[in-house]
Amino acid sequence: MDLKAIFDRAPRILVADDDWLNRDLLKTYLTSSGCEVFVASDGQAALELAMEAPPDLALIDVQMPRMDGVELCRIMKSMPETRFVPIVIVTAFDTDEEKIKAIDAGADDFISKPYSSLILLTRVRSLLRMKKLNDDVEARNRLLRKVLDRYVAVDVADIILTDPEHYLKLGGETRMVTILFADIRGFTKFTEQHTAPQVIETLNRIFDPLSNLIFAYRGTFDKYLGDGLMAFYGAPLSEPDDAQRALNTAFAMQRLFHTLRKDTGYLLKGLDLGIGLHSGEAVVGNIGSDFVMDYTVVGDAVNVAKRLQEAAKEGQILMSEATADQITDATKEKLAPIFLPGRQEAVTVYLVQPPEEFEEMPYRKRSSPR
Repeated sequence: MDLKAIFDRAPRILVADDDWLNRDLLKTYLTSSGCEVFVASDGQAALELAMEAPPDLALIDVQMPRMDGVELCRIMKSMPETRFVPIVIVTAFDTDEEKIKAIDAGADDFISKPYSSLILLTRVRSLLRMKKLNDDVEARNRLLRKVLDRYVAVDVADIILTDPEHYLKLGGETRMVTILFADIRGFTKFTEQHTAPQVIETLNRIFDPLSNLIFAYRGTFDKYLGDGLMAFYGAPLSEPDDAQRALNTAFAMQRLFHTLRKDTGYLLKGLDLGIGLHSGEAVVGNIGSDFVMDYTVVGDAVNVAKRLQEAAKEGQILMSEATADQITDATKEKLAPIFLPGRQEAVTVYLVQPPEEFEEMPYRKRSSPR
């Protein structure tokens, strides 16, 4: 019975038994079936082996020195590294009481001595198949988490994963959101004066900390737009302070950009940020196909935010009246209404400055996606 085919490699089996003969027999059976076997003569040694390199399955005797098999099973099932490892209790005791203790500790199967090697290997194969299915699910979850971590804050990703069928389905819904556009002013001239590698390196140096601020303020990153970026607040999760967090992101972006420009000296000379904010209803959801989709916002609210960003001068943050009405912690200067391209009615615009006591969230570089 070749067990390698289940994982496309040798399954790692932990055998814990204080009887050397039982250990040798199990190791012989399993090794001949294509397994890599690790043995321990007591429960504590077995636990250390399991923590060092979690096995694909464990065969554990009940009576062992330092730690009995039931306690070993209970501990392994309580540890994140080994909680999904199938555990088979192999013992000479065959009473219902012993079986109840083993099952209560989390054991996945119970085999009484003496046992048939064929029955043992058949049960091992069945449990290894279950372990492989669980590993596949975990791998998909890690991939999903890796994708989510690129677009939303970590705690938001946690909530999405509680109900991915709802949050990640293809389609959209109308939501009230605040949209942020930020654009690097003077970058066209910069690209004329620098090589392509220098341009890419500079964009990465700027976008890395700016995009991290979006996550720090629990926003949703949407996309990069050449020398600009887009984010929104209010989806997939809505909070009462969505507009304020979007504005705080803008404040923090301006401060951080000025710090970058100072620290890099001549490199970013002549560059600055223009930022636009607008709040309104938009269609939010996964747009595209079942194979390629983009979690984004569409609608007139997006266009208004983009136009406000285009109207902002170097170092300015402009926001619409719809956003200003939700802001309490900022200095707002009402400007003359302006006509935005593509709109017939004038838009009331505010030039906004952070309050004197404003303290941005500490910048923390996000770790690479798992």
